[in-house]
Amino acid sequence: MEINTSRDDIALRGKRGLHFILASIIIWSSIFIIWLLPINDIATRNFLTFCFTAVLLPLAFLISKLIKAEFSTKDNPLNNLGIIFSCNQILYILIAIWIYQAVPEKLVMILAIIFGAHLLPFGWLYKSKAYFVMAIIVSLTSLIIGVNFSPIILALIMMLLEIVFSIWLYFEIKMLHSRVDVVQQGYQN
Repeated sequence: MEINTSRDDIALRGKRGLHFILASIIIWSSIFIIWLLPINDIATRNFLTFCFTAVLLPLAFLISKLIKAEFSTKDNPLNNLGIIFSCNQILYILIAIWIYQAVPEKLVMILAIIFGAHLLPFGWLYKSKAYFVMAIIVSLTSLIIGVNFSPIILALIMMLLEIVFSIWLYFEIKMLHSRVDVVQQGYQN
């Protein structure tokens, strides 16, 4: 019972990590622009792509302030689990570093797959169907688009997927607030 209360708490106060997903829209937009620039050197494009992914945390922090979401719910016992879920992505970046050198034209695809795959455990943490479904959709779509089309197309698709994901999360957050309000009113009566 207590674990479900903690999951509801972290989902509610952290707005199901919406600030991170909104930040990712900005990052994928930046990657899209990088790949549109008239830069012929793929190593430079990949380097710029890596640089723009590095701003995720500060950008998510700023967005959390704008949307009034707690960036970190330190008093929630599941907060550290959320950090571990995020940190596993750092280990996956080792694959991207190898791709950077071995198959540079597929770096954007690998970054998109890593991003998608890391969403899965957050479906459990936030009790969110959006995270479960988008983890699969983003990962599979990234593979299919990344194998068959240019990084420009993949970055554009990622922007669109992140926008859809953000809208879905917004409605999940609204439903969670409604559910919590009903429960709280029941306690007051």
